[in-house]
Amino acid sequence: MQNPFENPGFSVASLTAAINLIPNRYGRLESLNLFPARPVRTRQIIVEEYAGRLNLLPTRAPGSPGTVGERGKRNLRSFVVPHIPHDDVVLPEEVQGLRAFGSETEMEAIGGVMARHLETMRNKHAITLEHLRMGALKGKILDADGSELINLFDEFKITAQSVSFEFSTKEDEGNLKESCLELLSLMEDGLNGEFSTGTHVLCSPEFFRALVTHAEVKTAYQNWQQGVVLINDMRSGFNYSGITFEEYRGQAAFVQDDGILGTRRFIAAGEAHAFPIGTVDTFATYFAPADFNETVNTLGQTLYAKQEPRKFDRGTDLHTQSNPLPMCHRPNVLIKLTSA
Repeated sequence: MQNPFENPGFSVASLTAAINLIPNRYGRLESLNLFPARPVRTRQIIVEEYAGRLNLLPTRAPGSPGTVGERGKRNLRSFVVPHIPHDDVVLPEEVQGLRAFGSETEMEAIGGVMARHLETMRNKHAITLEHLRMGALKGKILDADGSELINLFDEFKITAQSVSFEFSTKEDEGNLKESCLELLSLMEDGLNGEFSTGTHVLCSPEFFRALVTHAEVKTAYQNWQQGVVLINDMRSGFNYSGITFEEYRGQAAFVQDDGILGTRRFIAAGEAHAFPIGTVDTFATYFAPADFNETVNTLGQTLYAKQEPRKFDRGTDLHTQSNPLPMCHRPNVLIKLTSA
């Protein structure tokens, strides 16, 4: 009997195209399009920092020689792209004796079973990428177990910055406004000439509630856009002092050292993280090629999928992998907000 998985429709190219067509159902950072994809051909990337500077030009008498332009200092930093493989299996029992949904006689197509497995695997990769990107927004990219993969502040040799929001002093008018102005000033300094359309803050539920219930913010929040908050859920974002604050509830399950399944919140309680939006070259996600023979020296894809029959044809192994590296090229713009 011919093996159906030998059909070209189950080749690595076809399965990779199929899994990349499955919609990403998880990820606020994905919907913000903050980390555009940048395919690369190698497993390692080089980030070049060009510390150029602008200086005032003096006037000269007509006919005088012009001032000579100075070259900025260049620094090269190397980063290894993380490798994230994930495997599953399609067993014969999943296609034997089953009929397609809504049909009395048609047997379940192998392609349908394969698609359901790929969708589940796709969603797991999606939440993993969201976790990595959130780590890049905080300046520390973490692995699934919480260990540190890359510390952007250490790599770029800069000091992490933070702004404290004094929610406990509700009677003192102007404290939160001053904190917002301090945040905007730090953000503009960190951009160092980069274009930006605004400042966005992803808040933990505790930080967001403390913000919107504060006496200084409450009136502005309730009257924002002539009472629109009375009929809409404003947790998706509202603007105060030129900053968009949004509640973020991202979290994921992980296996702890003792084997017990735990949950990790992407933003710790009482904290928030600010970043610029609309930038040209501040954020990116580098995708390296898979470690397959047919993908050597090719541009990396978001996800790869491949299948292989098991020994004695007792099912089919599915392999997926992603090789992403979310990167912030200007960690100075990553500002942590704390509540007090």
